[in-house]
Amino acid sequence: MKKEDKQIIVNQLGEKLKEYAHFYLVDVAGMNAEATSSLRRKCFQQGIKMLLVKNTLLHKAFEASEIDYTPLYDCLKGTTAVFFCNVANVPAKLIKEENKKKNEMPALKAAYAEEGFYVGANQLDALCAIKSKTEVLAEVVALLQSPAKNVISALQGAAGQKIHGVLKTLGERPE
Repeated sequence: MKKEDKQIIVNQLGEKLKEYAHFYLVDVAGMNAEATSSLRRKCFQQGIKMLLVKNTLLHKAFEASEIDYTPLYDCLKGTTAVFFCNVANVPAKLIKEENKKKNEMPALKAAYAEEGFYVGANQLDALCAIKSKTEVLAEVVALLQSPAKNVISALQGAAGQKIHGVLKTLGERPE
């Protein structure tokens, strides 16, 4: 490969690192062409961009980046695929699902998610537990609605009639 071609690839990888908020480094060495193709389809369906990369070119893209990716340098060995995504836990769930079907393939090497580094396959459960922005917003909205729902249901029930009676009595009382 020519030096100019390598530089183009490093620049493209650098753009992907800026474009996507999260990425996973995955070992796909033991997968055959059919399994890899199936994995690519599943990635596409879930909004994950899967790229097979040369470790040295990815290392150069890391070095050129504004973010310090040094914790990931040791993971750049063997066959590496990079899963780029904008939702932190989606690739982790996909990898976990694929591991249930097969013999530990694909295997997680490391991940950069929510501005943190997760190194090693043992971090997969922690990555699955990360909540996406929409999940967190849904929980906040549910928590905010809960007290209002409780007050409304109390006012509509038997307690509401008692409160109405107490307020009516207080309103009719002379001062």
